[in-house]
Amino acid sequence: MVSSLSEWFWNERLWFPEGLGWADLEDKDGRVYAKASDLWVVLPIALAFLVIRQIFERLVATPLAAVMGVKEKVRLIVSHNPTLESFYCNTTKNPSQSSIDSLCKQTGCSERQVQRWFRRRRNQDRPSLLKKFKEASWRFTFYLLAFIAGLAALIDKPWLYDFKEMWQGFPILTLLPSQYWYYMIELGFYVSLIFSVASDVKRKDFKEQMVHHMATIFLISFSWCVNYIRAGTLIMLLHDSSDYLLESAKIFIYAGWRNTSNYVFFLFAAVFIFTRLYIFPFYIIYSTYIYPMTMYSPFFGYYFLNFLMMVLQCLHIFWAILILRMAVRFLSSDVCTQHYTHTHPDNTTHTHPDNTTHTP
Repeated sequence: MVSSLSEWFWNERLWFPEGLGWADLEDKDGRVYAKASDLWVVLPIALAFLVIRQIFERLVATPLAAVMGVKEKVRLIVSHNPTLESFYCNTTKNPSQSSIDSLCKQTGCSERQVQRWFRRRRNQDRPSLLKKFKEASWRFTFYLLAFIAGLAALIDKPWLYDFKEMWQGFPILTLLPSQYWYYMIELGFYVSLIFSVASDVKRKDFKEQMVHHMATIFLISFSWCVNYIRAGTLIMLLHDSSDYLLESAKIFIYAGWRNTSNYVFFLFAAVFIFTRLYIFPFYIIYSTYIYPMTMYSPFFGYYFLNFLMMVLQCLHIFWAILILRMAVRFLSSDVCTQHYTHTHPDNTTHTHPDNTTHTP
């Protein structure tokens, strides 16, 4: 049964246009092509990233946090209370009023004491500012280096400037060393994020982030196996072009540099919207949806690639809405602050940027 399923999955009619198949991607005459077996190298690369990350956070991010003035708030430790701890761990971290009343009867504590205990207990579980700073520093470093490396690998390639070139000669496209390492390192990094998800800071868009990571891993792997490598390198470069700006905005806000963080965040928002709501749908998806049909009849791999592209685009729209909401909130906050400063100059408190703790 397994062999039959494997034979069906790797059927040439699924992944290639009519008249082409796996035999066309066999290495010959000094020309090398991408193979599914190459992806096994991603696992040791992902593990290497986990080790490098630990070294980076200890030797680079932690000293950098001290230099930038990252300050931790003192967190009060709750008193040991088995009843409240059991309810917190097994039922909910945010008890309703009726639950609070019941817990008061069980513990002999007042309502205010129970509320205070849960508030402090939740604060204990929140990730520290230093942990957030180190995570953002690691991602910023990778995304920036990946963007520079991707740009260096593609700067002299014709398909960076003319998207029709992505499909010239498809699928018989020779694999270049720069494409191999760009793919393996990007894929290894995203796999390492899946491995480290249990210890990373859990954010409000955790589920969307997981869908994004899984879709990205699947898209990169799929494009590698069926030789959509030119399209894949463009998609990776496009994503890396804005990700490092977001992480740098987080770094500045964790350090208390609110104004700098806001400026960087607005730059990130502009780049994100331009690349993912304009370039990605109207150029990248257009080229993967329209151009192949001028050369080949539709096939399953063509539809599957564009389905994955649309999943990514839906996530882009979701995040763009969140980003715009944040931008509006920042602008409203700044306008209110300026208005209060002008109307109540004597009551204005001049706060040093290092003392702010807002997050983008």
